[in-house]
Amino acid sequence: MTLAYFPDAQPLEGLIGGLMIGIAAAIMLLGLGRIAGVSGLAARSIGLSDAAPPRIVASMFIAGLILGALLFQGAFGPIESTYPPSIGWLIAGGLITGFGTRLGSGCTSGHGVCGMSRLSRRSIVAVMTFIGSGMTTVAIVNFAGGGW
Repeated sequence: MTLAYFPDAQPLEGLIGGLMIGIAAAIMLLGLGRIAGVSGLAARSIGLSDAAPPRIVASMFIAGLILGALLFQGAFGPIESTYPPSIGWLIAGGLITGFGTRLGSGCTSGHGVCGMSRLSRRSIVAVMTFIGSGMTTVAIVNFAGGGW
């Protein structure tokens, strides 16, 4: 299925991925009473945080993300990726994202999937900030001639 304005869109794959993320978040919330925020789980799995589920649970969740991607690649072939034109943009983006995740007390998965589904005002504001910052960043980078 091709959409006129988004010729590369894959709505069925997006729906399946969204369902899988939702199921994983629901299992984490119902099974452990914890939010499935990937940044918090990643920080816990490498020992940067104590405010999350047990370290083994966090590590298994993160390992599952990696294993899932590897299984998908094995079943359907490599996933095409496009990265910024320079390593500097990639490093800067990673550092800014990490800083924002800590500043906002969570990432898009924690706030966007789990927080908004619980109608958390803090998460709604965080997601609006994520989207606004992303749009602003794209506009600035494209204006500066660095779009990719």
